Amino acid sequence: MTVTAYTLAVVLDLFCLFLGYRFLFQPGPAAAGYGVPADPGGDAGAYLTVKGSRDGALGVVGLLVLAFAGAHAEAWFMVGVALVPLADTRIVLRNGGAKAVAFGVHFATAVVVLISAALLFLV
Repeated sequence: MTVTAYTLAVVLDLFCLFLGYRFLFQPGPAAAGYGVPADPGGDAGAYLTVKGSRDGALGVVGLLVLAFAGAHAEAWFMVGVALVPLADTRIVLRNGGAKAVAFGVHFATAVVVLISAALLFLV
């Protein structure tokens, strides 16, 4: 179970880094995948950059917490991080995005992050 817990945590942290990269360097497709399309050249450019920076930072912090503070601290970090995809679910729904994306991507991500936290608490 230890290998599964650590592997899932690292994969989720790396996924945050990937999302950050995508929002910073491929903002149009990233926003469409998020569920609320935006024009990266318009007013939404700042939102896309902020989203990319936020997601990338969460990935870096997650990897640092896991490497230097251990599984228990990473579990608590994951509990806190689960709030982000839950908020993203609400953002997509409030802005006319597809329910399938809101629940199938963002809410499902929150569930996986909480599963990761539970596994890390058991390590």
